[in-house]
Amino acid sequence: MFTLAEVASLSDIQPTYRILKPWWDVFMDYLAVVMLMVAIFAGTMQLTKDQVVCLPVLQSTVNSKVQPGTSGKADFTTVETTTGQGEEASMRTVSFGSAPTVTPDIFLSRATTSSQYQTTESGQEPKKEQKDSSGRKTNLDFQQYVFINQMCYHLALPWYSKYFPYLVLIHTIILIVSSNFWFKYPKTCSKIEHFVSILGKCFESPWTTKALSETACEDSEENKQRLTGAQSLPKYVSTSSDEGSPSASTPMITKSGFKFSADKPMIEIPSVTILDKKDGEQAKALFEKVRKFRAHVEDSDLIYKLYVGQTVIKTVKFIFILCYTANFVNTISFEHICNPKVEHLIGYTQFECTHNMAYMLKKLLISYISLICVYGFICLYTLFWLVRIPLKEYSFEKVREESSFSDIPDVKNDFAFLLHMVDQYDQLYSKRFGVFLSEVSENKLRGISLNHEWTYEKLRQHVSRNAQDKQELHLFMLSGVPDAVFDLTDLDVLKLELIPEAKITAKISQMTNLQELHLYHCPAKVEQTAFSFLRDHLRCLHVKFTDVAEIPAWVYLLKTLRELYLIGNLNSENNKMIGLESLRELRHLKILHVKSNLTKIPPNITDVAPHLTKLVIHNDGTKLVVLNSLKKMTNVAELELQNCELERIPHAIFSLSNLQELDLKSNSIRTIEEIISFQHLKRLTCLKLWHNKIVSIPSSITHIKNLESLYLSNNKLETLPAAVFSLQKLRYLDVSFNSIAVIPVEIGLLQNLQHFHITGNKVDILPKQLFKCVKLRTLSLGQNCITSIPDKVSQLLQLTYLELKGNCLDRLPVTLGQCQLLRKSGLIVEDHLFDALPSEVKEVLNQDTSIPFANGI
Repeated sequence: MFTLAEVASLSDIQPTYRILKPWWDVFMDYLAVVMLMVAIFAGTMQLTKDQVVCLPVLQSTVNSKVQPGTSGKADFTTVETTTGQGEEASMRTVSFGSAPTVTPDIFLSRATTSSQYQTTESGQEPKKEQKDSSGRKTNLDFQQYVFINQMCYHLALPWYSKYFPYLVLIHTIILIVSSNFWFKYPKTCSKIEHFVSILGKCFESPWTTKALSETACEDSEENKQRLTGAQSLPKYVSTSSDEGSPSASTPMITKSGFKFSADKPMIEIPSVTILDKKDGEQAKALFEKVRKFRAHVEDSDLIYKLYVGQTVIKTVKFIFILCYTANFVNTISFEHICNPKVEHLIGYTQFECTHNMAYMLKKLLISYISLICVYGFICLYTLFWLVRIPLKEYSFEKVREESSFSDIPDVKNDFAFLLHMVDQYDQLYSKRFGVFLSEVSENKLRGISLNHEWTYEKLRQHVSRNAQDKQELHLFMLSGVPDAVFDLTDLDVLKLELIPEAKITAKISQMTNLQELHLYHCPAKVEQTAFSFLRDHLRCLHVKFTDVAEIPAWVYLLKTLRELYLIGNLNSENNKMIGLESLRELRHLKILHVKSNLTKIPPNITDVAPHLTKLVIHNDGTKLVVLNSLKKMTNVAELELQNCELERIPHAIFSLSNLQELDLKSNSIRTIEEIISFQHLKRLTCLKLWHNKIVSIPSSITHIKNLESLYLSNNKLETLPAAVFSLQKLRYLDVSFNSIAVIPVEIGLLQNLQHFHITGNKVDILPKQLFKCVKLRTLSLGQNCITSIPDKVSQLLQLTYLELKGNCLDRLPVTLGQCQLLRKSGLIVEDHLFDALPSEVKEVLNQDTSIPFANGI
């Protein structure tokens, strides 16, 4: 036997699931418990007290007197048994002879120890006993009564009367299982447990209280100001001119008004509490959990379907129980007629039986039907609720209206259904849960934690000096920009990298020295005041991005910007999206650097052509095909087209009359016959054709009279034509890493040559004319086949750098000591060659270790 507590535990679920139990589920659970009690009570009564009492139905009633015509004597054998003196005696009378087996006209009488049965013929004494008797003899013994009672219990009673408690118990257990199956099914219980756990933590999180209290504070003050303003200001207030402010389409951060509705007025503005580090970390972890849980649950509706399914099952079960149970109410009665067909054992064919539990069972059955009807109506209401509103969609519109978090998204599928269920328990749960769905709320939390971690002192330790001797701060992979950054008023360069939620506030106006800003994968947002400051003070901006959408739109409105560096994906499909048409607002832009994968120069780039002086395009190996837009950029002085897979020098370049420097590094140029057209570029002084596939230099290069620097390294040159040495203004010549075997003697004509690099070639002899270039300051001769260095190297009095490493030298000339400006740090040679020099020469070359140090002091 089991206890009531054990049975009731079947309907018990974890207390934490109560928030997912609406009132109808709770009510049905209690009804199920009552039905369990009914089943257990009925079963207990049936097992302990249920029985049937049966008596035979007598065929006729015969008078005890002897009928006329009989002999007046009867042959009886009477046996009397007594159980004790003064007690009632039970008699069993059996007749023999021709008389029938059953004697229905014999009466039962009370017997005593002194009385005897006597046979009389007159019949006077039996007549006296008939008056004193209390019943009629049935001629059955006790075992026969027990037997017939059990037989008639199974034959005469309706089956429902016998199995009613067990049916109620089975039906109730099925209803309980149906009600709580979605809490136990493996594919749903894990999601439900996770949801309940997260919901409880969100409800109790200090960040939720802080966020909602801040909303209340802001809205209370706003309402107060609104009421004050309504009393003191007229209905219409004149507005100032919009001149000088950005247009409506400008991507500025605007502080929208907050809304808050409350049933009770705010009596006192609660003070804003500061989260400690532990609470902040827990809140950040909750944001991440909510984000992952939403992504996991929103893509399916299994929980919703399972709940609908179990509700349908309960409804069908209710209809089934009601239909067949109602028919059995009238079958339960107190009296029953039983025909057991055991006449050969008992002697009777029909019995009249009474069921002592009939009235109790009937009342319990009516109670059970009443309970199941209530249960069924609740199931029908649940189905109505399931179809009345779209439970697979949940809107936080009311929460958005009551709080400052207007970005709380609506949810769908199982996530929406769970929130609808929670609302039936307490709507405050979903309101507090919505705080952790808001990006604004998350950003506020990150900002608080960030400001606690990155104080002014810590930021000051990260400030360094860059190559330009400017104070620079580089922030990498933070959740935002710490407020203390804007207190570094002496900062010159600010680099923000991988900070997706960067926000530049009005405090940046304190940084009066800030002129250079780097945004690496950082689509920063700016407030209106901050934008005004950047528009008037920022001079250099670097933007690195993966997608064009990461380029902040306010970048194209910085009127005083002079240098713009764009690094990211700008292929032909996205060229129309770059928004370079807005570059026309950059009226002071001088340098435009684009590192991307362009197939053509965007035509809108010509909008900045009148004032652009330098254009740099670094491709990633994508072939730059269309260059016609270059023709309109007549004021460009420096042009770099690197890694653009160019095979020839673009003709559009020859139209750039103001061009002074051309860099075509890392292309696929094989021939430069078009170089003759450079004669029209009178201002061209620097030509860089390095890292190409050039095999020869045409003699027409002599027409570039003003050329001062020529870069031809990393090509496939085998000879240097004499035409190169006719460029009298040439000061820098780099032909490193080619296949040149001979340095022409005409090199001596380059009297202005200061830098000569021929490293990585096949030169074996140095002509004496080389040392007539007395202005040489840098001479790179490494990785060749040179066997000796002439003593005339001493004529290079201005030489500060000499590279000889990687040759076939066996000694160094002693005259190196006469190169007054040459020091050991500028002499690149094997150690054993340097050690072989005389000590006085080494002493001269080693002076750089002490003299500059002394001068520095």
